[in-house]
Amino acid sequence: MNLNKKIKNNINIGNFKISQNSKCFIVAELSGNHSGKITNVFKAIDLIKRSGADAIKIQSYEPDTITLKSKNKYFYINDDSIWKGKYLYELYKSAHTPFSWHEKIFNYARKKKLLCFSSPFDKTAVDFLESISVPVYKIASFELMDIPLITKVAKLGKPMIMSTGMGTLADIDEAVTAVRRSGNNQLILLQCASAYPSPPEALNIKTIPHLSNAFGVPA
Repeated sequence: MNLNKKIKNNINIGNFKISQNSKCFIVAELSGNHSGKITNVFKAIDLIKRSGADAIKIQSYEPDTITLKSKNKYFYINDDSIWKGKYLYELYKSAHTPFSWHEKIFNYARKKKLLCFSSPFDKTAVDFLESISVPVYKIASFELMDIPLITKVAKLGKPMIMSTGMGTLADIDEAVTAVRRSGNNQLILLQCASAYPSPPEALNIKTIPHLSNAFGVPA
């Protein structure tokens, strides 16, 4: 395990320098919070700019690339969320941000002087994001164990941000090793609790310096 590695400093994301000593880089997560209307995305970007955030992040997937159109019981949502009673395909169809919107979203963010990037959930999304020149890649917590996806992104040589909420220390080490084996040292780790909203007792923010020291990255 990569314990007590020297911290990699000065990772550049657009015009922002990320290091242990730089100011906080604030990213607003849009996710699927647009109710299926691109005009709501533009309104959100306006508000994000007014809030003082530095960047906006979206998610890149289509229903057919992230799940199966199945009504098997394993695809049925039976919890206390607002999606209870639906199947996964229905959820992702309602919540996804269409690929056809992406370039317009990126251009609008640039117009507002916000950096815009995304989380790809499969290799086709990576190829698509490359076609519109995404400046940095975010690996979602649920994809931390998708080593082929992480390797494909790492080989592009661009900065990467990886969430760690769904992984053990060994899982994180495997993902970090895959990035570095691909020749990419522009890596940032995020401590996250995969619960929305996360209760304060689950946040465990003392993990942040531990991740930084264990893997030699800004965290």
